[in-house]
Amino acid sequence: MTDLNVSRRTFLQAGGAFATLGLTGCATTARPVAVAEPIVLNPAESLMYGARADELFPLPAIPYQRIPSRFRRQWVDNITGERPGTLVVDTANHFLYLTYENGKAMRYGVGLGRAGFEWAGRGVIQYKRKWPRWTPPDEMVARRPDLEPYSIANGGMDPGLTNPLGARALYIFSNGEDTIYRIHGSPEWWTIGKSVSSGCVRMLNQDVIDLHDRVPNRTEILVTGGGMV
Repeated sequence: MTDLNVSRRTFLQAGGAFATLGLTGCATTARPVAVAEPIVLNPAESLMYGARADELFPLPAIPYQRIPSRFRRQWVDNITGERPGTLVVDTANHFLYLTYENGKAMRYGVGLGRAGFEWAGRGVIQYKRKWPRWTPPDEMVARRPDLEPYSIANGGMDPGLTNPLGARALYIFSNGEDTIYRIHGSPEWWTIGKSVSSGCVRMLNQDVIDLHDRVPNRTEILVTGGGMV
């Protein structure tokens, strides 16, 4: 791989248990910014990130040309050192890898948590949901009283295009316990490659649909710690 300044050693530095610096609500108020790369149409990517009228809530096309090419879905060499079938979130570079046989991996760009909400460790994808409900934890509602209508007590937010969990959610457990962290979709394509959410791993909706269809329940996941070289 030529667009990464990382090595297998990067992934060997990940910690054990999930950090508990904060609970996640998987929401953000970031706004889109322009990228410096030239606008180039790619037929395969146009199909990959095109509108999805077949979904329960039809998804609009993603302006993928405005997302740096390194954060678009692509096959790459598996540099993680993890066995096939493992998910690896490289927090230093904002990538998520799904490892395959023959030294390959599917790589996706992701958005990650702001300072104070980072987490790292090993776990499993306990279960998955299509068009999930969003129920911010009580700790987040205490910080954001405007979220009270979507609290656990009130049943959460209905699924839909404005739901912070997007089109799919993968629920991460560690040692049999819910970490409260998710891999999930987001309509905010401009946040991919940045640290803006309240702790979760966010993906383009079209990408999280692809990932959801590729991984079964109980898939192992490694999330690396931040600040690595």
